[in-house]
Amino acid sequence: MSLPNSQFSNLLTVSKQVIRDCALNNGAIVAANSFMPYYPKDAANYLYVWPRDAAFICMAAEALGINDIQQPFFTWLIERAEGWNTTGLFYEKYYLNGRKALSRFQPDQAGIVVFMVGNYIKKNLRLKAKYEHLITHTALGLTKIWNKNSFGVPTNDLWEGRIAYPDLEENFSYSTAACVAGLRVANQLFPTADFENTCNEMEYALLQSAKVNGYFCRSFGKLIDQGIDASLLGLIWPYEIISPTSDLTKNTIQRILQLENAYGLYRYEHDEYDGWMLNTGHRNKGAGYWPLLNFWLAIVLSKMGKKDDANKYFQKVLQDLQSYYIPEQIFSNNIQVSVTPLCWSHAMFVLASAELGLLGSGLDI
Repeated sequence: MSLPNSQFSNLLTVSKQVIRDCALNNGAIVAANSFMPYYPKDAANYLYVWPRDAAFICMAAEALGINDIQQPFFTWLIERAEGWNTTGLFYEKYYLNGRKALSRFQPDQAGIVVFMVGNYIKKNLRLKAKYEHLITHTALGLTKIWNKNSFGVPTNDLWEGRIAYPDLEENFSYSTAACVAGLRVANQLFPTADFENTCNEMEYALLQSAKVNGYFCRSFGKLIDQGIDASLLGLIWPYEIISPTSDLTKNTIQRILQLENAYGLYRYEHDEYDGWMLNTGHRNKGAGYWPLLNFWLAIVLSKMGKKDDANKYFQKVLQDLQSYYIPEQIFSNNIQVSVTPLCWSHAMFVLASAELGLLGSGLDI
């Protein structure tokens, strides 16, 4: 470790506090709780519920032994998330009261909710009936908009920068993987032909897309986006679409590593988004590397049996931190400013620490 045990323990303790602070009293889990005095004013632009972020945060909380934020969040989704009762789908982001802040549809938001809630229920089977509707209604929502080999509606990628169109039979690989994993869990808990068939069709389309080149692309369909995208890590973990030791994994990771600079992992090529605001506008002066992606890569490399490489990417973030708060991005200059802390970053730090066997490093939980 690049940090002494006491400092690493402090980072875990701060991570626990950030996670607790981002879990609000009404059950919402926000990306950044700008009500807290340690947040800069610009963090108000992150005072939203992204179901995806919240799902990873719930997973990290469980790894820390925090088990009192998940069920309030599940209830928030059921009772407050606008549109879910009608469609069974979750959209890009929500205000704290559950109103949609943006109505763009990202399939992975629904996929990861089913995946995370389902896996939580597997460990707490007494809750199966209580959250059956959350799982089945969301899974059914995904089956209704899937047309054998693609979604029947325009979809946005997880980074909120690209759109896939149904007339081109386009799908984002990460989004499809999240939905496969979600439907797989839904069908294990509440088996139906719709869940199983849709899951199989999605998985087949995703795996077929990699056959030509021997690796996964950012999106596939009548047009293929060959761009390298770090989100493809999700196909190995947590969604387990492919084995960590498969050739598809090795080839895909080899491409993802092209996004690395001095062990800092970027989202994709030519990324301009830096999260740096002036009033209400983004400056977009060029991205930094994303700590959460470094932690994500560390998890995947560890599962591939590359423990030393995993530790290098893990340590990179620890070496670059200016405090115990982990930002969205880290830059190679002292001018650009990122939202700090980002709860998703802390969540991925916790999950990577768990994968690397480090959670016993002195944290009192």
